[in-house]
Amino acid sequence: MQQRMVREVMMKFGKPTMLLSGAGAVALGLGALVAVPISAQSGGPSLLSGLAKGEWTVRFRGSGSERKVCVRTGQELIRLQHAGAQCKPLSTEDGSTEVTVNYNCPGKGYGRTSIRRETANLVQIESQGFADGRPFQLRAEARRTGSCQ
Repeated sequence: MQQRMVREVMMKFGKPTMLLSGAGAVALGLGALVAVPISAQSGGPSLLSGLAKGEWTVRFRGSGSERKVCVRTGQELIRLQHAGAQCKPLSTEDGSTEVTVNYNCPGKGYGRTSIRRETANLVQIESQGFADGRPFQLRAEARRTGSCQ
């Protein structure tokens, strides 16, 4: 079962740097990253926990549309196309200025999101995947704009 899942993830997202599964982790790439199960991390990727808390405005490139997001943990910016869905992270690459998360939302789709931090109040977001049976790809800038209502 796990081997099939690894093949499916690699086909959907390419070869991730690490694949997290249950209580263990399997390193799939080279580099200085350490594979740690997401459930063992406090609050998810450390880059996200360092973002300023509060209301953020996400401006989507191409469409010009905006969305307000209340950021409490930073995780809210990972699943913009799957907001409110029950999703599970499959793998993560957590660097000092960029984090990439592959996730699966059973019955709703899956995605891969990269967030690059410019400051604690400004990030660049790229995400792609499938939501409700349709492909999506987005690029956005998110900036802290105030307190959550």
